[in-house]
Amino acid sequence: MSGFQVLAVRYARRDARRGEHFHGYEPGGDGSHPTAYYVWLARSDEHTVVVDTGIAPGRAARVAGLDYRCSPVEALAELGVSAESVDHVVLTHLHYDHTGTAHEFPRARYVVQRAELDYWTGPWAERISRERWLLDDHDLARLREAREGGRVLVVDGDASVVPGLSVHLVGGHTAGMQVVRVGTARGRVVLASDAAHFYENIEGDRPFPILHSMPGVYGAFDRVRELAGDPGLVVAGHDPLVLERFPLRTPDVAVISP
Repeated sequence: MSGFQVLAVRYARRDARRGEHFHGYEPGGDGSHPTAYYVWLARSDEHTVVVDTGIAPGRAARVAGLDYRCSPVEALAELGVSAESVDHVVLTHLHYDHTGTAHEFPRARYVVQRAELDYWTGPWAERISRERWLLDDHDLARLREAREGGRVLVVDGDASVVPGLSVHLVGGHTAGMQVVRVGTARGRVVLASDAAHFYENIEGDRPFPILHSMPGVYGAFDRVRELAGDPGLVVAGHDPLVLERFPLRTPDVAVISP
């Protein structure tokens, strides 16, 4: 296995209800079910890769009930990772809470699935209001500028980004949702991002309610399990339990693999 260190970095949290996090009727749906917001860092001797870039400070101020500790870029800087040192930024999908600070990584090459770009720049996203509100137009415009400047790697399906780190198209949550597999000393870590918001989604086979395709969500669950091999190396996208299932470096940083 490649020698990547992988960290989950929580930069915000929000009190929420169970009914917000599971598709369909949820008994006890008014019960508390907090949401955590992460970015992920994969670092080797040769590469520094950030997976997703969180919510921009300006947008965070408009999210009701959000406890925004700091910008994801600031959270990474606290770990000694400057924005300038990052060579790749993987955008698992283009929802606003995953793209907000992407433009702050001046040297990075962005990795995005063609299906995701095609959906958000095509004719349907504008008309499907249940999904459209999740896109930030400014983030998309900046991504287009980066693409014109040759800084976007558009992939179709499974692809190697750097040795030991690959992306895999799963769909479901969005048209071009991708997950990231990282080779580490512990084994094959899969950063599921919003393919599995919470462990209970994937472990209980219960989709999150914000989705593009229901069959795609179930297929994504299966693909994440296949890619990881060991279910203990799946990292859910918004689950506070990440900070309990893995050792902590700080109260907001979980060490997925040292």
